[in-house]
Amino acid sequence: MKRGMSGINCLIAIDKPLGISSHDVVNRVRRILGERRVGHAGTLDPDASGVLVVGVGQATRLLGLLTLDDKRYDACIRFGAETNTDDAEGIVTREAEVPARLGEPAVATAVVASLVGTSMQVPPAFSAISIDGKRAYKMAREGEDVEIPAREVTVYEAGLRRVKSTMPLEWECSFHVSKGTYIRSLARDLGRSMGTAAHLCALRRTASGPIDETCCVSLEKLEEVGPQGVVAYQLDPVQALGLATHELNDYELEALRVGRRFNCREVRSADGQRCVPSEGERVSLHRGGLLMGVWELRGGRMASVATFPDGIAGVKE
Repeated sequence: MKRGMSGINCLIAIDKPLGISSHDVVNRVRRILGERRVGHAGTLDPDASGVLVVGVGQATRLLGLLTLDDKRYDACIRFGAETNTDDAEGIVTREAEVPARLGEPAVATAVVASLVGTSMQVPPAFSAISIDGKRAYKMAREGEDVEIPAREVTVYEAGLRRVKSTMPLEWECSFHVSKGTYIRSLARDLGRSMGTAAHLCALRRTASGPIDETCCVSLEKLEEVGPQGVVAYQLDPVQALGLATHELNDYELEALRVGRRFNCREVRSADGQRCVPSEGERVSLHRGGLLMGVWELRGGRMASVATFPDGIAGVKE
């Protein structure tokens, strides 16, 4: 085994604490597991906590195939000021009076509920979006003008949890949103739409796609159990992918290992139904509790999209 390779190949969900970056989490996991091949899907800002999906070993190659198309968040929105980062870490750029009616729970409930739907959203200037090959937040920190085009986002659910009685006025909310939606931008735009100013003062991701808080392990617990105990926290990679599945027989497994196409006349859909795969459909191929590859039907035969020779652990058969 090469230096810096632990033999661990799996997905895990870390409950990212406040105050560290997603990259810091990756570095901690590398040290704990003795594995240099570690990556993450779906960045969380340092001042946000919650579900961060991490790939270890060959599972780093799986991260780009995960859709994780929707996210769930608990958020706290503070009224009265905007900041240059749209959250509490930034410098206040504008202050405004807060209408008294925004402190009424009935009003707040109706306003939050009105956020449901599809709209165009301008991401924060301080974000990891790439503009001409340069990260937006780096440009913003260097004083450059950052113009990020609006993008379509969807809020599937939005609910008020409570209105905090202390000042400044804050709303605690829950959101279920599409991939790429910035809750910081929601807070900023909400303040403007109400004739005042607002920013995000707390954020916790409670779910990323099908992976929620109940799947998470803390960095402290991972350090406690070490490489030998990580098996207890492995995510099912097949479930995380959400694709149709097929259990390989001996012939198919050998074909997969040498990259040879093979016929596949039946798969199990994500909802458990047996069906015939369609042209271009991607399928999770597994054997013995290991995800061996993601292949797709091309010209009536299965062909490799990604193959994992050692297998990614955690498949619940």
